[in-house]
Amino acid sequence: MENFSVAVMSAPLLQPAAIDDAEQLKARVAWYYFMGGMTQQEIANRLGLTRIRVNRIVGQLRADGSVRIEVRLPLAACVALEERLRHRFGLMAVSVVPTVPDDADLQRVIGEAAAALLEPHLADGRGIAVGWGRTLRAAIARIAPRRLDGSWVVSLMGGLARGSGTNTFEVSTALAQALGAECFYFTAPIYCPSRESKATLLTHYGVAETMRRAQSADVALVTCGDLSPRSLLGRTQAVVESTAALRAAGAVGDLLGVFCNALGEPVDHPLNDRVMALNPKDLKCLPVSIMAAGGPHKAPVMRGLLQAGYVNRLATDETTALALLEPAS
Repeated sequence: MENFSVAVMSAPLLQPAAIDDAEQLKARVAWYYFMGGMTQQEIANRLGLTRIRVNRIVGQLRADGSVRIEVRLPLAACVALEERLRHRFGLMAVSVVPTVPDDADLQRVIGEAAAALLEPHLADGRGIAVGWGRTLRAAIARIAPRRLDGSWVVSLMGGLARGSGTNTFEVSTALAQALGAECFYFTAPIYCPSRESKATLLTHYGVAETMRRAQSADVALVTCGDLSPRSLLGRTQAVVESTAALRAAGAVGDLLGVFCNALGEPVDHPLNDRVMALNPKDLKCLPVSIMAAGGPHKAPVMRGLLQAGYVNRLATDETTALALLEPAS
């Protein structure tokens, strides 16, 4: 039985003149490295490139989903952790991957694990709700394109005023494009200026329709963040200005922009009243809810959210899994 496989993804059939030279170079590097077994230096010599450039192309191929590597031999330690986490938190499915040292690589491998949990639930006619962040963007890059004309994608949160490739609008759009599905957005900032302005926005038919779809989705893919600058949300002005007060209120991190304590309970802070997002408690009503997150710095918030039962599936890494199974401090 084959235990290791590599898939080099190709674009739809194009006329030679329509194929970009840079894309052709990426494809050639992919074949030489992943299929031909050549070293990066050998590829550099063959193509007249520097080894550093070849190294960058190889990294990009993995990051953008052009090349997918599947290891079919199960890791016993990870499987054991999956069972312990499933039993501890009452989860329906868990995927634990080995921890890698680089943060970007860790987000990618956790995202790929989340995509494997998501794939079986992508069927025509279903509503798929999605949050934001680098891990979710990595998950979506792993989804094989298909046509689900009767399905729809909905963002679960308001957005940022700047693009980052991981903003809620960009992440939900990328998923909708992969599925050939219609997309619905919260056309509002993640935090409204006041509770009253949020209430007013929710009376708008478009925003109200997005909230209705978010509440009635069949599948949700979310992540969570801590209160450090490592979190995408933690670097926004509204959160930076409120970090000290959030900590004083007992917050350890957020789910869908709602800041929660170590028990997974929303804390008493004005930001939670002003957030434009699906209420985390509504996630409990969705048939399939997947949280993709990792890194020991996230363990306190992840443990609380799992104990509170907001999601029923989890993708994480080995080190974080061990931290989650330790008693809360």
